[in-house]
Amino acid sequence: TGAVGLYNVGQSCCLNSLLQVFLMNIHFTGILRRITVPPCASQQNRNVPYQMLMLLEKMQRGKQKAVYPTDLAHCLSTYRVKLFVQHDAAQLFLTLWNLIKKQMKKPELVEKLSYLYTIGVQEHLVCQKCSLETRRNSNMLTLPVPVLDANSRRLKTLEDCLKYFFHPEELTDRNMCFCEQCEMKTPFLQSMKLVHLPQTLTIHLKRFCFKEPSHIYKLSHYLPFPQELDFNAVLTENQCEADDDEKAAWQYELFAVVAHSGLTDFGHYCAYIRSLTERRWYCFNDSEVCKVSWDDVKCTYGHSNLTWGETAYLLTYMKKSPQ
Repeated sequence: TGAVGLYNVGQSCCLNSLLQVFLMNIHFTGILRRITVPPCASQQNRNVPYQMLMLLEKMQRGKQKAVYPTDLAHCLSTYRVKLFVQHDAAQLFLTLWNLIKKQMKKPELVEKLSYLYTIGVQEHLVCQKCSLETRRNSNMLTLPVPVLDANSRRLKTLEDCLKYFFHPEELTDRNMCFCEQCEMKTPFLQSMKLVHLPQTLTIHLKRFCFKEPSHIYKLSHYLPFPQELDFNAVLTENQCEADDDEKAAWQYELFAVVAHSGLTDFGHYCAYIRSLTERRWYCFNDSEVCKVSWDDVKCTYGHSNLTWGETAYLLTYMKKSPQ
């Protein structure tokens, strides 16, 4: 089944959870299996894609319930991804992805990797005094959606979070921008429009917030997310900058949930992943892997009174097949 656990080798639950999400994604592993193998041992020891491939082979070769990701962990430590450190899953995901992309030598694989994960957006800025409009295209690896609005009110569903992320924002007072046409700082209307969605879409629920400059706290309130997500039903025409063919493919199914339990500086990660071959859910909790139901996954919606309850932090959606 490919459902093999990873032993914790030094507070590596965050790394283990993300590795499981990568390696259970058959679209990603299809790219990984085509990498160029580094010619010597010293280069192999420092090459993240190669060490991920070796770990995948190790997981699939035997019939162990779990394997040690020690070689990959040592490889990552050379790039300042240390063990015995409380990592943030969203930041570590970006770090891993960038290392993988940077160390893949074949241009066609880099292109496939980018197409598999990269989100295309267009930022709009409109001067509220002279109506001068500027547009800028950019790419993102995650949609970092807020779970609170500007007035610190809780957003009630994932769909509400997505709508709010793409909602126009007025930049006034201290946030005013310099307008080249007005030759002064003026109020602007800023908005983000969706251009392209990838095969594998990662949504980052921004549950860790700054209360004071030095204090981060966690928002654990209830926030449901669907098994099936249609962006055409969530966003308005004004929030999209895509053609009809692009929008026709914006139908998604939930593939994985990386959940966090505990406090910001002392907690634990696990991953709920739906096997693409078996179409059933598994919970990957370091070396322990078990079959679970959708009701178990829904327990990660969150609950403000359960400090140690598992709360969804990263959501991975997969495009539905054309049929």
